[in-house]
Amino acid sequence: MTTQAHTSTPNITLYTSQTPNGIKISITLAELSLLYTVRKIDTSTNEQKSPWFTAINPNGRIPALTDTHSDGETIRVFESGSIMQYLVDKYDTEHRISYPRGSREAIETTNWLFFQNAGVGPMQGQANHFTRYAGEDLPYAKQRYQDEVRRLYSVLEMHLSVTGNPYLVGEKCTIADIAHWGWVTLSRWAGVELSEFPTLKAWEERMFERPGVQEGRQVPGGGHQRELLQDAEKVKQFEERGRDFYRKQAEEGLMTKQGV
Repeated sequence: MTTQAHTSTPNITLYTSQTPNGIKISITLAELSLLYTVRKIDTSTNEQKSPWFTAINPNGRIPALTDTHSDGETIRVFESGSIMQYLVDKYDTEHRISYPRGSREAIETTNWLFFQNAGVGPMQGQANHFTRYAGEDLPYAKQRYQDEVRRLYSVLEMHLSVTGNPYLVGEKCTIADIAHWGWVTLSRWAGVELSEFPTLKAWEERMFERPGVQEGRQVPGGGHQRELLQDAEKVKQFEERGRDFYRKQAEEGLMTKQGV
């Protein structure tokens, strides 16, 4: 377990691994300068399916978070968007990465947060799978999801171009930007070149330079895939591990269905 620098004293534990969804939370925590403890979850051994973990997140996915308040009550929070909203609602009193609740800007932030959680994340996740992990070439599936990622990126490209703002909502980085960055920075993993979207690419680079992004993207350690994409041999090894993981998942699922 590791502890990050802080300016306040919550009792937060983040359960995570090095994924685009996982780093959403560690970046948010870094941007807010909050103290927290990291519990790295080993998804290769299905630790996220363990009873102790599903008591925190019944869906058996990372990230998840617990926060023990001064009265001894422990709050559990799961789903990345929900965790981000919880953290800013409770701890972002200065509105560093949020806007006052009920304001037009706060509503707009929620719009883009849901756009990422319901659109960019799921579609790019499928593009990642069929591009890198499927174990066989399925051109229709690969093209289907890559095209949908491009369509969603074009929405972001148009929005940033039309508004001329440096971030998705005005002049300030918010949880909407943080939610998108971990996925957009890894566009090539899904077979999509970010250079097709110059305004979005400039936004990604702007986000990358933020100290909170630099700190949070490395949690829980082991390096970030942004650098991995520059090394062909590491990309190959990562793909092979991923294919082995999903093949094992499929075999275990079939055995369960057969009652073995």
